[in-house]
This record gives sequence, C-alpha cells and structure tokens, in this order.
Amino acid sequence: MNKIALVTGGSRGLGKNTVLALARQGVDVVLTYNSKQAEAEAVVAEVRALGVQAAALQLDVGNSKTFAAFAYQLGALLSSQWQRDNIDFLINNAGIGIHASFAETTEEQFDLLMNIHLKGTFFLTQTLLPLIKDGGRIVNISTGLARFSFPGYAAYAAMKGGIEVLSRYMAKELGARGIAVNVVAPGAIETDFGGGAVRDNDQLNQMIAAQTALGRVGVADDIGPMIASLLSESNRWINAQRIEVSGGMML
Repeated sequence: MNKIALVTGGSRGLGKNTVLALARQGVDVVLTYNSKQAEAEAVVAEVRALGVQAAALQLDVGNSKTFAAFAYQLGALLSSQWQRDNIDFLINNAGIGIHASFAETTEEQFDLLMNIHLKGTFFLTQTLLPLIKDGGRIVNISTGLARFSFPGYAAYAAMKGGIEVLSRYMAKELGARGIAVNVVAPGAIETDFGGGAVRDNDQLNQMIAAQTALGRVGVADDIGPMIASLLSESNRWINAQRIEVSGGMML
C-alpha cells in the first residue's frame, strides 16, 4: 500500500515540484489549490502518469473557518479513493510573498501573511491531527530569510520565524504519537513566488548568486526532491530540525 501525502499549495512552484518528487518515490498525493483548479488538475494528471494516485481539493489556508469542512472533505476522499481514513505525510507549503519595508508594511498585509503562513499552518495542522497516521511526518516550510535579512521581508520572515518555533513545539507534543515534525527553509528560488522577482530580475538574480557558495540561485528541483528525501524511511530519525536548502546562501 502506497503512503499518502497532503501537500498544500501543490498546483504550482515548490508545492508542485514536491508533489511530483513524492510521486516519483511512489507516494500517492492529495494536493490543495486556492483558485487555480485547472493547474491543480494538470498536476494530478502528471502524477497519475507516473503510476500513482492523486487528487486535488480546494483550500484557502488563510481562512481557518473552512478547515473543519476541508477535513471532512479530505476524510471522505480518503475513504472513497483509498479506502483509508488517514494520511502519512502533511506538507504545509501554501503561501504568498509580500515585499514591503518594515516602515511601510500595512496592518492588512501583516494580517494576510499571518493568516496564511502562521495561523493557517497552526490551525490546519491542529484540525487534521485525527487524519494524520501515528508514526507520520509533518514538514513545515520556512525561508532562509528567517536566518539572514533582506530589506522588505520583515513581516514575511517574522511569520516564518514563528513557524520554526511552532515546529519544535509540534515535534515535542506530537512525539507521543510517533509523528516527526521538521522545517525545510529554502533560500532564494527561481519560481513565480513573490511575482517571480528572483527568476525574472537579472540584477537581483546575479546578486543572490554572488552571495551563494555554490554560485547560483536555487531552482524548484533543488527543493522538492529534498523534501521527498526527508520523508523517506532513510530519514525517519530526523525530528525537530530546521534544514536550510539554499546552496550556502549568505554564509
């Protein structure tokens, strides 16, 4: 029986890459999307072409009032498609980026980032606890910006710093169920995240590459396979760790 992963924000970017990397390891996947249903269904088709099962569900991780209904929907899907009542892995990936200086960040921007990244991860995971198998794994996504500082990301990085602390507490409290919880913190990656600035702005791209030990900016294929590897049996004893995947950025 294949293991099952739930990946939030799996229709594009690092989430999509993670979904496909897991599928290549023989893991069935449920991915969520917020508004891009067609893109999500295209990813489902890619996963199925790899010989494993997949499904897509709509979820706004910034709206915690919908989580109970989502959990019910997920449970029904697991029962009908997999004849199971739980998942093995939860990857809290969904997120957005907002670039604004500390002085100019609005309360609305702050609240949006908090609801999606910190509150969303906290209460979605809490709501899904009955559906996570004992001995399962949780991966929360942070950022290199929680270690080093670039102007314009104070609010975003603060939420991710909260995720890193939360993850240690989750690991401590869920350890009795054998659930391991880790953080993966990507560096700058060439995706459409944050408007695609790292990918599309040559000057920014070159500046980051110059500050990275391996001499280039990251790509999605640097992250998804690493997350899939972390969830393999070979890494079952890794717990409560922050693993930065940045090529040695800002050393």
